[in-house]
Amino acid sequence: MWRIAAALSFLFTAAQAQTPDWAQIGTIFTNRCIICHSGDAAPLGLQLDSYENALAGGWMGAVLLAGNPDDSRLIGRLSGTILPRMPLNGPPYLTDAEISLVVAWIEAGMPRGDADPVSAPAARPRPAPGAPIVFADVAPIFLQRCAKCHSRNSIFGVAPEGLLLESYETVLAGGERLAVLPGNPEMSEIWRRLVGLGQPRMPFDGPPWLDAADIALVYDWIAQGAADDSGIRASIPFGRTVRLRGRMTGRAEIDGAAFRIGPTTRIDDWPDMGVEAEMRGAVMPDGSVRATRLRSR
Repeated sequence: MWRIAAALSFLFTAAQAQTPDWAQIGTIFTNRCIICHSGDAAPLGLQLDSYENALAGGWMGAVLLAGNPDDSRLIGRLSGTILPRMPLNGPPYLTDAEISLVVAWIEAGMPRGDADPVSAPAARPRPAPGAPIVFADVAPIFLQRCAKCHSRNSIFGVAPEGLLLESYETVLAGGERLAVLPGNPEMSEIWRRLVGLGQPRMPFDGPPWLDAADIALVYDWIAQGAADDSGIRASIPFGRTVRLRGRMTGRAEIDGAAFRIGPTTRIDDWPDMGVEAEMRGAVMPDGSVRATRLRSR
């Protein structure tokens, strides 16, 4: 099938009629793949940020076999014949023309060509202490360590708890429960799972877990209001429900996450300090959480 696609690839443009080289293929990978597949945290050790790394493959071996696109696992991932389909944050996926170009390159023996090697863009610098943090600063963390499970292309078939971590919109939307409460990381399920206060601890394939600097970056992003790439803070998800389970660290506080008790709060028996407890509540317009139920667990 892919041999036919490669044979037809010349129809797209005159440039594509010539044998593609790394300058063209590397550009596709740079645009669509290396946000995940670069650096030490690249999924399965597969880095696509240089010609040498792409040919080397990852922990499971080569994903590109010169002259043999049918058995090249990367083609299966790009086309969806091997799941999960890539890129994980698709659709949109690579176009048929782009996939055909990669196929033609493999068919030709994966030539590097005479052009200068494609350079991966410099990694986004980590914000300085106290500097504004936007979604673009934390997105690589979610895409490299979380999206393989929490995406529409989840390795489980369906994202656990319906939580998608593939874009700003899906992170804020949450899943079966609220994942991010802007301005309140202690009450945000994402941060709780990353530090192990919520169970199971994430990423699910850890350890290794996220390093302390990445966890702190996620914490600070939420604390500053979970801003989008332009710096606009997220709206308060008024009315959304919250469920916490952990140890009482105050009269109305679980694992440092404070909530409000009102006359309508159902309290089965007021948990003592240090006791395992569960709180269910609702987000108020000011971003605080009013408990609807509190009980020992």
